[in-house]
Amino acid sequence: GGSSLELVGIEDGRVGRGVTLPLGPFSLANDGPFDPGKLREKIAARLKPAGDYKTETLYAVGGAWRTLAQVHMGHVRYPLHIVHQYVMEADEARDIAGLIARSSRTSLERWKGLSRKRAETLPHAALVLEGLIDRLGLKRIVLSAWGVREGLLFEALDEETAAADPLLAGCTALGARQGISPGLPGALYGWIGPIVDALPTAFDAKRDRVLADAACRVADLGARLHPDHRTELAFDQVLRAPIPGQTHAERAFLATAVNARYGGGASTPEGDTMARLLNEEQRTAARALGLAIRLACDLSGRSPQLLVNAHVAVTDGVLVLSAADGYADVLLGEQTRRRGKALAEALGLKLDIRNGT
Repeated sequence: GGSSLELVGIEDGRVGRGVTLPLGPFSLANDGPFDPGKLREKIAARLKPAGDYKTETLYAVGGAWRTLAQVHMGHVRYPLHIVHQYVMEADEARDIAGLIARSSRTSLERWKGLSRKRAETLPHAALVLEGLIDRLGLKRIVLSAWGVREGLLFEALDEETAAADPLLAGCTALGARQGISPGLPGALYGWIGPIVDALPTAFDAKRDRVLADAACRVADLGARLHPDHRTELAFDQVLRAPIPGQTHAERAFLATAVNARYGGGASTPEGDTMARLLNEEQRTAARALGLAIRLACDLSGRSPQLLVNAHVAVTDGVLVLSAADGYADVLLGEQTRRRGKALAEALGLKLDIRNGT
């Protein structure tokens, strides 16, 4: 409520013990005019009980931290204005905290998006963050847009729902709004498995599989969107969807994949943002993933029943497409050849289309 700071240890999904410290902006602001030197000494003293909470990563929950992150975004001209899972390295956080602490209240009130109320309390929060970096040995701060309300909702979930991967659950919910076949995402994910194994590593092998699964769950997101704007609208929805469980780089990865799934070129919307959030290998992998999903959707007409009669493999530098007996004429037409060629070129492979399994 602005008067205290709570620290709670978390590890392997388990919540540990916590400590409450009188370090909220209201507690600190009650002691007279803002004096950075005196406040730093007071904060250091009040942080002594936090010595048992040393960690490299602080997950920051609360309005003051969110505001501080938004100020940092503006300061570094960060292109994706989403606070949830925004990351500040410790040195960056210390720099912005120092800048805020040195700024007058009048100056802060002129900063875009900063209310008068936040301008009054933000310098105190900035000094507390400085103290936390020193006392806990932080290397990074990861912002959370969630708080007590979301925690209470999470506690109300049944055990199975609470254990679900939040990214996959969120993508399922987002994709389901389009009224698509509930069996399509699973069928797509199973079909593109050999292609996913051949993609360049984007994050790590385990995480790349999760992201491929997530991309399949939003593969039909544009089904009911106007075809003239489908690519851009689907891209934007995925990039900015209120879905947890993903970093900003992973948002960009999924948006790039969806762009390719709907026929977008290598130059995606918001190209500068994508270039800042993803390296070249990640962009290549995301585009190839989207092209694989596009191939699967187009050759099968988005029908899980038809898709099981087509097969894909990557062997000795060749992308091999084939169909079950009696299905080659239906599934391996000219459009499939075009989609297959685009995917093969993205992966640096040759294409081989065979009229039987």
